[in-house]
Amino acid sequence: MPKTAVITRGSAGTDTRAVGALGALLSEWLPRQRWFAGKDRPVEELRLLSMTELYPGCLHVLLQAGHAGVPAPVGAAPTGDCYQLLLGVQEHHTPRLGRALIGRVAEGPLAGRTVYDALQDPRSAQLLLERMRHPGTLGPLVFESDPDAPPVPAGLAPRLMEAEQSNTSLVYGDAFILKVFRRIQPGVNPDLEVPVALAGQGCERVPAPVAWIRTTQPQEATLGVLQPFLPNASDGWTLALDALARGEDFTAEAYALGRATAEVHLALAAAFPLGEHGGNGPLAIAMADRLEAAARHVPGLRPHVPGLRRAFGALCACDPGPPAQRIHGDLHLGQVLRAGREWFVIDFEGEPSRPLAERCSAHSPVRDIAGMLRSFDYAARQRRPWRPEWARRCREAYCAGYAARAGWDPRKKHALLRAHETDRAVYEVLYEARHRPDWLAVPMAAIERLAVRGG
Repeated sequence: MPKTAVITRGSAGTDTRAVGALGALLSEWLPRQRWFAGKDRPVEELRLLSMTELYPGCLHVLLQAGHAGVPAPVGAAPTGDCYQLLLGVQEHHTPRLGRALIGRVAEGPLAGRTVYDALQDPRSAQLLLERMRHPGTLGPLVFESDPDAPPVPAGLAPRLMEAEQSNTSLVYGDAFILKVFRRIQPGVNPDLEVPVALAGQGCERVPAPVAWIRTTQPQEATLGVLQPFLPNASDGWTLALDALARGEDFTAEAYALGRATAEVHLALAAAFPLGEHGGNGPLAIAMADRLEAAARHVPGLRPHVPGLRRAFGALCACDPGPPAQRIHGDLHLGQVLRAGREWFVIDFEGEPSRPLAERCSAHSPVRDIAGMLRSFDYAARQRRPWRPEWARRCREAYCAGYAARAGWDPRKKHALLRAHETDRAVYEVLYEARHRPDWLAVPMAAIERLAVRGG
């Protein structure tokens, strides 16, 4: 049974006893959320890092979740994932709370009060936007905006985006989208840093932030970003599945997407420092280490390890390829939108499970390309019979589009592309085994292809 929250301190003007009484409720509620990263590790304790009254009846809370079996070293600060919560508190339970309901507090100063996830409540969501419309500070919270952007109108109706996985997003009046980061890491979140930098380069493939929230306690960190919303856009995953369902070709869209990816990569290379040109040895070692770690958790991967290691070993003898640079880090069909005839790229957080420093460092742009190629394969396997030729044509068209804009062809970097695609497939196997076992067959089919036939 999880322990109740351990309260170490609170913000001025708040009652830490009130949050302490929430410990039992939150210990049960947190692991059920899609964005909670520690589902496979029982929550042992919750530690309050920051608490601020955002507006009457709403607490902004940063909590650290400590997990069983992950003790902190002697004398070190407690470890664990940090999560951002907006907790609504009201006198009575009302039907409008629906899925937002967390529960009723049993004891303490809030005894008998109803607590809910304020981000799922329209009234609370409206109040949050109103707070963001006025730059300033509130305790450790800092609200900032782009001084050159048009002011955000008041009274925009909110709606919750249902498809979010690792964060929570709210759309306001089909004009703006607010992404609230749930798992918080110190530093500037790439989903703020990168779009701001790309806007400075004049890149229009990425919506530029108009406002954001950050905190100064317990460390500097980005909490949320408000950007223009593309109301008539469709994500690439939906478009690809629709094309498959209708038996239609998708190569023209894939070619245009390849060009758009290259444009974003060129802008990123201009906005951020390039990495040093070095050998592929350290990259091959890191990929092999990730393979070994994944194989320990997924037994079905183990027979393919020797063949997959050959893909990584080939890196040491191949052309290092283009210079390392800032990249998207988790590029796939769900991270791109098409509005009209144009493609846009979103969600620059990278793989949330990786440390922020790694996500912000320079990597080969081939890593992004491999992620998109794997996504075409995922889409083709969503319908039976499997359409391998559809995926192959999309992969070819995407690379051709990329080459036309970037000036170099990913297909001519075969060993480098194969290694990155193999590394991505290994990541997918581990992810699906942990979160979507029914999907495990999709990356495993790629693993067999890459291990046995070499690409």
